[in-house]
Amino acid sequence: MLPFPPVVAVSGTNGEGFVPVKSADRVLAILELLSAGHRRYSLSEIGQQLGIPLSSLHGILRTMQRRRWLDADETNTRFGIGPQALVVGSSYPRSDPLVARADPVLDWLSEETGETVHYGRLEGSFVIYLAKRESRHMLRIYSAVGKRIPAHAAALGKAILAERGEAETEQILDWPLEHLSPYTLVTREALFADLAATRERGYAVELQESDLGLGCVAVTVPGTPTPGDAISVTAPTVRLDGDRVGELARLLASAREMLQGRAGLPAVAASRGFLRNLD
Repeated sequence: MLPFPPVVAVSGTNGEGFVPVKSADRVLAILELLSAGHRRYSLSEIGQQLGIPLSSLHGILRTMQRRRWLDADETNTRFGIGPQALVVGSSYPRSDPLVARADPVLDWLSEETGETVHYGRLEGSFVIYLAKRESRHMLRIYSAVGKRIPAHAAALGKAILAERGEAETEQILDWPLEHLSPYTLVTREALFADLAATRERGYAVELQESDLGLGCVAVTVPGTPTPGDAISVTAPTVRLDGDRVGELARLLASAREMLQGRAGLPAVAASRGFLRNLD
């Protein structure tokens, strides 16, 4: 089975079927494969994975390499993501109005908590980090903008899924659910019970479900047509006792009110010019 869907006709706004341009579709499939694999692939591996004839694939790869979308090893036979992908990809959060609007709130959360702060978005069955603020502690987590985490194992994802409901969550997630740690909730009963608790208290909590030794508290971002974005605070579990989780939840609730326009940022944030993105 190929890791990406085949080219199929889809309905357009004019009611006619639409078939993607084959060469463009292949270029994008190559980028998606290489970005997900975190390694270099040979010509034959890419062709086998994507079902592209080698005669066509060779020219596509060399063109992408020339435009710096791909990078090759010293033998010039194995390919990985090139620097142009980083240039283009890093521009996405800066151009997204929801992320830009949240920037001052993320700054405020970072100041108040001292912990790692993330802005994430549901894409398929994963959550993607679109923005991050680093912890000021020596003991901190590793993460990066663009990283994907299965939604069922992340507080960001669980906050979003809790507002989608069980029927839609059933369709969104990729069953059977992946075990990321011994604490990952992978059964329907356990996950849906956790999502019900999330809805009741108004925030999601994840303790060592995605990474051992780490925990996270998250709330959804208001103002989107369908709940799809969330913000979180992540910390080592040694700093996440019950009182701390409650404190982070209260700060996140305040951040959510700021994003709704129900509360202004504290004077210290305004004095630093953070309010410019909330106008």
